Amino acid sequence: MVSSMAGLRHQLGLFLVVGMVVMRCAWGRFVVEKNSISVLAPLDLRSKHDGAIGNFGIPEYGGSMVGSVVYPQKGSFGCVPFEGDKPFKSRTSPTTILLLDRGECYFALKAWNAQQAGAAAVLVADSIDEPLITMDSPEESTDSDGYVEKLRIPSALIDRAFGENLKQALKKGQDVLVKLDWTESMPHPDERVEYELWTNSNDECGTRCDEQMNFVQNFKGHAQILEKLGYTQFTPHYITWYCPQAFVLSNQCKSQCINHGRYCAPDPEQNFGEGYQGKDVVFENLRQLCVHRVANESNRSWVWWDYVTDFHIRCSMKEKRYSKECAEDVMKSLDLPIDKIKKCMGNPEADVDNEVLKTEQELQVGRGSRGDVTILPTLVVNNIQYRGKLERTAVLKAICAGFKETTEPQVCLSGDLETNECLERHGGCWHDSRSNITACKDTYRGRVCKCPVVDGVQYRGDGYVSCEAFGPARCAMNNGGCWSDTKNGKTFSACSDSEVTGCQCPHGFQGDGHKCEDVNECKERLACQCDGCTCKNTWVDMTAKRSGSKFGWSLGFLVLAALVGAGIAGYIFYKYRLRSYMDSEIMAIMSQYMPLDNHNNNNEVPTEAQALRPGSSV
Repeated sequence: MVSSMAGLRHQLGLFLVVGMVVMRCAWGRFVVEKNSISVLAPLDLRSKHDGAIGNFGIPEYGGSMVGSVVYPQKGSFGCVPFEGDKPFKSRTSPTTILLLDRGECYFALKAWNAQQAGAAAVLVADSIDEPLITMDSPEESTDSDGYVEKLRIPSALIDRAFGENLKQALKKGQDVLVKLDWTESMPHPDERVEYELWTNSNDECGTRCDEQMNFVQNFKGHAQILEKLGYTQFTPHYITWYCPQAFVLSNQCKSQCINHGRYCAPDPEQNFGEGYQGKDVVFENLRQLCVHRVANESNRSWVWWDYVTDFHIRCSMKEKRYSKECAEDVMKSLDLPIDKIKKCMGNPEADVDNEVLKTEQELQVGRGSRGDVTILPTLVVNNIQYRGKLERTAVLKAICAGFKETTEPQVCLSGDLETNECLERHGGCWHDSRSNITACKDTYRGRVCKCPVVDGVQYRGDGYVSCEAFGPARCAMNNGGCWSDTKNGKTFSACSDSEVTGCQCPHGFQGDGHKCEDVNECKERLACQCDGCTCKNTWVDMTAKRSGSKFGWSLGFLVLAALVGAGIAGYIFYKYRLRSYMDSEIMAIMSQYMPLDNHNNNNEVPTEAQALRPGSSV
């Protein structure tokens, strides 16, 4: 009897842990995320196909890869390491994309052996005709090497017919060139990305738990910057299961569920008799959901990342500190309103639905382009499930791929994401060597050619062969792309501040405005049109200075001398006449006051003037 009861408890535990997941997988909706694979050569094989993105390694979201397909003559399943020192490493461009057969070992192990052999990507050909499936990684690495965590190359599953066509072309000795394209694998409709992480507060579930907690800690900085600046909207989610009605009153359901079996989580240690219980995990999941809700109400949604990180460090199951008291200490340190969070959590003992957890269960069901969430952790970006390694750089690349092209924030152009195509020949884009301005812009997708904005000056053009400064301030930026030259301290420019566009050579110059030449007034007969003249053109004055003949010089000198002589003569004549006039006037005045020598004293005739002489008496 005891044995049968123990068996029943074990079966119930397995039902809670595994059964509900199997039911969701069987009845739910699973969406296979795909990338595009185009055959570029040979010509008779040119076509476009879908590939199912592997859920390991790092897919090149937003980017693409061109490479030569190689099918190994030995070990086509890729289940054992390939012989030699990186036998598939490309010594020249393009890179090597290794084609392997499905079967005999884990998909992830095939990719690991290919990576170790120098391949840049892996295509796994299906062995049967069926719809594409997602290649997943094993729950735990099956050897001490831990290859799943070290995988970095992308991989995809292709259908059997496509794989056979590639093999036949390679057997004929043809060079097969393909392009793996992830540019449309992630929707990028606008300037904001919405993403969510389905996770769990349990830190005792092995590799999966370690992976998600390492991700939260490492990605926290990027997530908070993006959230604070309004570039992203992040929402955390938590998976819960329910207990079958027939077992609601059992000790197993009571230990793993809250709200009378409505919301359950597996026992962390898979041991119902000791350690933490599943309902402890549900409690903390609910608390973390309410932390985000309450923080979001005060526009501090990014505090969730701090709380989850601090809780994992301070309240670990491994250190036996996974408790309500420890959680409240963390909330106090982050200035979170504990009473509001408690109100959000509700009563976990009541036989009623919990609004927060009920919403979470409803959201687990796939909608639109997103499938059901059945495994942890699961990252969803713009309603598409992310495939690949849950790692900081890889996830940031996927999120950046979700922005409308050229609108991505600066964090997306960090050194570990940039393609750096602009370093070589400016990526083939327009470039002004004089001012070192280029239309090339590096992004995680590759370079784009777009006329830039420099110091507030907008450039216009196609970005490839032409970009011209536009607007009233354009002349301050490399003279607006127009001609300019300076000689003898004088500068002339074909750019006018009164015009918002265009170049026009200034007066005295001719050309298209991008190149101007001094007008030769002498040659064009615009100056020195007199007969017998010689002309010398000068750049500075933009006019011709004239230089006459010897006769002209002589004639000019004679005229000048005549003018000078006439002036001197006039001066002498003027001075002489003035002096004579002044003398006569003076004598006339003096003759009224004194007798002249030639007058006779005896014949002196008294006048009115005499009566005025000094010494006379009246």
